[in-house]
Amino acid sequence: MASMTTMERSQTPPDIAAERAAIEAEAAGTTLLTAYADTAAASADEPAHRWQDAEGIWHTLTYGQVREQVRDLALGLAARGFQPGEFAVIWSGNRSEATVADYAVMHARGVPVFIYNTVAPEQAAYIAGHCEATVAIVEQRYLPKLREAAKSLPKLREIILIDGSAEGTIPLAEVAALGRDVAREDPERFDATWQKVSPDDLATLIYTSGTTGQPKAVMLTHHNVRYYQSALALILPPEELESNGSNVLISYLPMAHVTGRSIDHWGPMARAVTINYCPDALKLFEIAGQVHPTSIMGIPRVWEKLYAALSNALPTVDPDAIRAMPEEERTGILTFIGVDRCKVATSGSAPLDPAIIDFFRALGVPLTEGWGMSELSNAATIAPPDQARLGTVGRRFPGMEIIIADDGEVLVRGPLVMGGYYKDPERTVESVDAAGWLHTGDVGELDADGYLKITDRKKELIITSGGKNISPALIEYELQRHPLVGQACAIGDRRNYVTALIVLDPETAPAWAAAHGLAGLPLAELAANPEVLTEVRRGVDEANSHLARVEQVRRFRVLGNEWTVDTGELTPTQKRRRRVIVDRYAKEIDELYS
Repeated sequence: MASMTTMERSQTPPDIAAERAAIEAEAAGTTLLTAYADTAAASADEPAHRWQDAEGIWHTLTYGQVREQVRDLALGLAARGFQPGEFAVIWSGNRSEATVADYAVMHARGVPVFIYNTVAPEQAAYIAGHCEATVAIVEQRYLPKLREAAKSLPKLREIILIDGSAEGTIPLAEVAALGRDVAREDPERFDATWQKVSPDDLATLIYTSGTTGQPKAVMLTHHNVRYYQSALALILPPEELESNGSNVLISYLPMAHVTGRSIDHWGPMARAVTINYCPDALKLFEIAGQVHPTSIMGIPRVWEKLYAALSNALPTVDPDAIRAMPEEERTGILTFIGVDRCKVATSGSAPLDPAIIDFFRALGVPLTEGWGMSELSNAATIAPPDQARLGTVGRRFPGMEIIIADDGEVLVRGPLVMGGYYKDPERTVESVDAAGWLHTGDVGELDADGYLKITDRKKELIITSGGKNISPALIEYELQRHPLVGQACAIGDRRNYVTALIVLDPETAPAWAAAHGLAGLPLAELAANPEVLTEVRRGVDEANSHLARVEQVRRFRVLGNEWTVDTGELTPTQKRRRRVIVDRYAKEIDELYS
């Protein structure tokens, strides 16, 4: 694969071309809106949205009720001057109104753009200004940040408030009421509007979370998304993901992230799904225990935290011992954490320890890994749980091509590749070459059966002063296998050996401390405690035993704080912002080399 000629790279293999043609034929002429019209009509009385109020009481909207709300808001937006082709930013937690807003903007022939809940006002201003949003639909708790951002947004005409009221805004309910009047006077207006949306029109812009520099705006069309849905259905048939005829999901991932949109918003437009809203990601498994989802998607941190909690509660985490448990005992555990009806569980965005995957599979959770990025309409590889291989992220989606370049970079081509970066032709050309290959920036390997293994990010490779190329992801993965280590960052670029910054896990460290007579000490004190440092040293030594000599960590520093999205060291998808970390801890890093 690595030595393919230019001619070979330009030609799509016949078998892949045939797969692609079949999917293209199925998706031809469709949009998310045509799919939604069919789904809503066929499932009008089926539950679509469910949420808890402040008293813990569950409320439900059917597909028919949600579509009426979409119609009203879409027509209301248009009545207030929102034009086809305009952009609307949405800043909200996971709730029914945010989904309705997303759908309504599309049905008004506009482009919805979600803002990460954790961004600062200047970052929000950049996104809204870059796409020249004319409307902002915002939840009350983000209004102060939006007001600050709006000072530099001359194109922003209107702020629509999802909940409550505030000066200078208009309530969402008022806009919807206006649209309801329009629908009453002109019943054909709604269908006549959204039916003009074509497969090549933008479905959204996904602003990358920006590990370096300003975020890029990934252009995804309705065709991108519809191809993704059709291709994924060939790998994970939707009917096989149902339990007793129903498909139940929990919405907790950020809507600004392509996976959150793909699963929670776009998926239910194409097939009837009951979405249960979880505004606080920390309560994911609390909600799961109540609604028992039929599928669940989690970034590695979700599975790591659940693994840590279960490892403290169970007598063993050894997969063989777990498999030897009586079936009713394993079922009881699954029921307790709410995944007893789960037909598929997936992990993505970063590597997950194979030992953790093996533990959950032994328990009965059908966990598998996928791989992709915003530029690939979410994912481009996955494997059904019964075909998954530990350490890999599955095989390519039907109709997609994957090759490994000479320098190890993973290249992908096919209908999932984005339409480019909005207003950024230079970076588009840098990412997608003339032959249509997306240069993903990930370094990986393909085995003989087509399973992909991601080993690192191309731009994050450490090149030591001795000229050795080292994978920081591999080092960090080994370090983080120790339960006390919450996050690690390998350092060594242009240095003569590797060091690491380590932060303690805020959940497992207090439990470990209590078991060793150190109960009640805050993380800052634990980070300096000799017993803790000795245990971390054991973890580092164990990690080093799995690494080549040049990769081994010679010195490390345990920091007294936690890395979070709010403090800036992590992106909203829990990826390390290396530049931020290296700049912020420059003094500590220099001391490791002094």
